[in-house]
Amino acid sequence: MLSEPLPQRWSHSLGVAGRARELVTILGQDAELMEAAAVLHDVGYSPSIAATGFHPLDGARFLRDQENADERVVRLVAHHSFALLEAEERGLREELETEFELERPELVDALVVCDMTTTPFGGHTTTPERIEEIVSRYGPDTIVGRFIQRAAPEIHAATDRVSRRMQAAELNTQPT
Repeated sequence: MLSEPLPQRWSHSLGVAGRARELVTILGQDAELMEAAAVLHDVGYSPSIAATGFHPLDGARFLRDQENADERVVRLVAHHSFALLEAEERGLREELETEFELERPELVDALVVCDMTTTPFGGHTTTPERIEEIVSRYGPDTIVGRFIQRAAPEIHAATDRVSRRMQAAELNTQPT
């Protein structure tokens, strides 16, 4: 649904899934769930399913209604990368909030990190570089530009939380 109409978006999604695999030590039994959410997080951009123009909502509705996807994957797609803030900019916050519950915070954080440390082409980047890239691509005064600037502190905080969890996991797995 993305590979042909939006190959760059598909490359990004594959890169996000690759980042999810790198977090397996902190994801445990949720690793496969996270990889599925990572590869599907931008499906709402597909021209064949875009209805509202807000890809987290369109993607989650499609996965729930057409694909009967796992409810947790659907919730992660609906709320990826602080989508509630963008939904607010679009006048869709109440719709998103009422239709889709938030998933566990540590999983939401992990998906934020996977998305916000992956370039549009699927490579690795830092969260400050990714935010800057998004603002420059969309413009600072657009819906997306305003949203990402508002979300920046939360994105950085999520990255810090995931980093601390990864460091703790590495310390726990080192031989004594």
